[in-house]
Amino acid sequence: MKLYYSPGACSLAPHIILQETNTDFDLIKVDFASKMTEHGEDFTKINPHGYVPALQLDNGDVLTEGVAIMQYLADLSPQANLVPENGTFKRAKLYEKLNYLTSELHKGFAPLFSDVSDTSKQKAKENLNNKFSYIDSVLAEKPYLLGNDFSVADAYLFVISGWTKLTGIDLSKWVHVTSFVEKISKRNAVQKALKAEGLLS
Repeated sequence: MKLYYSPGACSLAPHIILQETNTDFDLIKVDFASKMTEHGEDFTKINPHGYVPALQLDNGDVLTEGVAIMQYLADLSPQANLVPENGTFKRAKLYEKLNYLTSELHKGFAPLFSDVSDTSKQKAKENLNNKFSYIDSVLAEKPYLLGNDFSVADAYLFVISGWTKLTGIDLSKWVHVTSFVEKISKRNAVQKALKAEGLLS
C-alpha cells in the first residue's frame, strides 16, 4: 500500500490508523502547490481532485477521502477494534460522528486556510467555537467519541484539533477536548505517525 500525504493535513488520520493496525505501507509526500509527489509523480494522475489523502493498493486501485480510507483499513484489521461491527447501531453512530467531523468541524476550518476577509475568518472561528463546544460536551460523558474504545473517529478528531494551533484558536477553552488530545497524542501509533511526518522530533 501507498499513502499519499501532506504533513499535518487530514491525511494524518489514516496514517495513524495504518500505524494502529501495523499495516505495511509506503508513505509518499505530496506538495500541495505543485501537485507533485516527492518522487516527481503528477499526483493528479493518482487522485484527480489533487488533494490528500489517497491510498493506493498493491493492485493499483486508489481510494480517496479520509473517512473512507480509515474505515477500509480498520475493517481489514478487525483485531485492532477500531470500528464497530458492520450492520450494528454502534457502526451507525460511527458514521454519524464521522459525518459530523467532516462536514461540520473539518469543513469549518476551510476559511481559516483561505485568502478571505478578516470578517469571514472571524465568523468561521465563531462557528468552530460552537462545534468544539458540542464535541466537548460529548467527551465530558465518555473518554472517546463512541464510548470506552478508541476508534477511527478519535484519530480524525485528534488531527482536526491540531489545526487550532495554526489558526489562533485557543483549544484550552474546552477542557475535555484538551484532555482528549493530550491522551491521544501519547498513543504509540500517533507518536510514530507524527515522527514519520516530521511533526515530532
